[in-house]
Amino acid sequence: MSANPSPNPATNRGANVQLPTDQELVLKVIPMPGDCNANGDIFGGWVMAQVDLAGAVVPARYVKGRMVTVAVNEFVFKQPVRVGDILSFFAKLTRIGRTSITVKIEVFAERFGSTNEYAKVTEASLTYVAIDEHGLPREVPQKLI
Repeated sequence: MSANPSPNPATNRGANVQLPTDQELVLKVIPMPGDCNANGDIFGGWVMAQVDLAGAVVPARYVKGRMVTVAVNEFVFKQPVRVGDILSFFAKLTRIGRTSITVKIEVFAERFGSTNEYAKVTEASLTYVAIDEHGLPREVPQKLI
């Protein structure tokens, strides 16, 4: 085996993509060793929890009160996330219903040890519903504020 093995194409796939300019950066986080599975990658469930937090940021401005996650419409893990990656979560409203708001979230990793080189690692679509003090759905504004 050579001292400098060739890079794994799966590891570098999608590297150095451009960050979105039509979405809002809503969260940045660095996963830690306690967030790893037995393979040394970050748990998918940990990434899902972060996506749920990030996805709630934009709708919270409209709802102005309690809301709940009611659906994960789509969730795609494109590449593994590793300890030390700097994750950037971008969100964009895709639909405002009578009581619900759907958000697209894209996650990009700045790989540990690289600077300004990003890989898209996850994309998702989640729906949130505004609720009242009794936990019942309530209307949300239909216009941007």
